[in-house]
Amino acid sequence: MITLASSSNWIAGALLAFTIFFYVVIYTMALKRWTAQNIVIGGAAGALPPVVAWAAATGSVSVEPLLLFLIIFFWTRRISGRWRCSVVTTMPAPACRCCPSSPVPMRRGGRSCSIRFVLVAVAAAPWPLGYFDAVYGVTSLVLGGGMLALAVSVYRHRQGSAALRATRKLFAFHSSICLALFATC
Repeated sequence: MITLASSSNWIAGALLAFTIFFYVVIYTMALKRWTAQNIVIGGAAGALPPVVAWAAATGSVSVEPLLLFLIIFFWTRRISGRWRCSVVTTMPAPACRCCPSSPVPMRRGGRSCSIRFVLVAVAAAPWPLGYFDAVYGVTSLVLGGGMLALAVSVYRHRQGSAALRATRKLFAFHSSICLALFATC
């Protein structure tokens, strides 16, 4: 933090200090032990690096890095449900329909689809706002459309092996969205 602050500026150093504090104290020490929403809320710590980098490069914070923050945050928000079906230890909850051995549920339905639409809108937003060109815009819309199509497939297959296959396809596709968007940037 001190190195970053002294080599770039105090805003970047302060943002990095806040990111580390948020991750260590709020996410790791508090949220993991007290709420099943820990990964969702804790996603903010993982989404802050573009804001820190922007501040280090420019000495300020503006809309562009906040849009990148939102893309990562909503991507984490959607992917966190699948993490809960893995071996990651978090706050216990009832079993998941698609992964009966998991201690935490993976929800399907309206709220889940709404968050996916928000992710598509946030991911596409830099294009109409003039921050990125049409290549980025078309890429974000194609990826968003693919994700929504796979989400509909998951929603249609409510149980059994078809549900698990659809969920795995969506997870694999969703895992690549952030990488593809940032590579396009």
